[in-house]
Amino acid sequence: MVPGDDLGGMLGEAAAAAGARPGDVLVVAHKVVSKAEGRIVRLTEVVPGPAARALAVETGKDPRLVEVILGETRRVLRRRGGTIVCETRQGFVCANAGVDASNAPEGTVILLPRDADASARRLQAALARRVGGRVGLVVSDTHGRAFRRGLVNVAIGVAGFRPLVDHRGGVDRSGRTLVATEQALADELAGAAGMLMGKDAGLPAVLACGVPTQPGPGSVGELLRDPAHDLFREGGQMVGA
Repeated sequence: MVPGDDLGGMLGEAAAAAGARPGDVLVVAHKVVSKAEGRIVRLTEVVPGPAARALAVETGKDPRLVEVILGETRRVLRRRGGTIVCETRQGFVCANAGVDASNAPEGTVILLPRDADASARRLQAALARRVGGRVGLVVSDTHGRAFRRGLVNVAIGVAGFRPLVDHRGGVDRSGRTLVATEQALADELAGAAGMLMGKDAGLPAVLACGVPTQPGPGSVGELLRDPAHDLFREGGQMVGA
């Protein structure tokens, strides 16, 4: 995958060949989306500033890499050893603002899509035309989770369906009214697809068939907790304020 490739056309052909039908959901790894959109940075072309140099000394990271990370960061929330936990400009909380060197050409790093929802909408439109009806599309990335070990795939871009299923007001099997149950369907689909994608499988997209979804334009913003209701995120160092 190189910048400018027709990723939508490629995914549409592959999904159609796999038997995709209206109502299905395609989960796409962000790396291929970012590569097609040219979100690749050569570290030799990066000049680190004072803030990046200072944080590089503290964390032991390459100052050029830290400069790229800070460029994608709204706030540095935590840092310990070589770990920098950031709130990205898209609103995600993750290590290194999603900047990653895995599966990237030597000497380069790959950034998250600038607007993964917009990326998802473009790909979803191409896929829907090819399949002949409404389909869902999830752009995924691997993130760590507070209080849990290991990485899981989560949705960073959504199109074609409601990513959050609100069960509040319904009842459980005992007849109790549900007051707090919201199902992160897009994240569940991303996590399930992640079991097949792997880091070395060379499988950038997974088709989920027969999953009930609610029609809607979709947006990952529905999955992001309002900071006013976030009991764990506090403080943080603003970047570029």
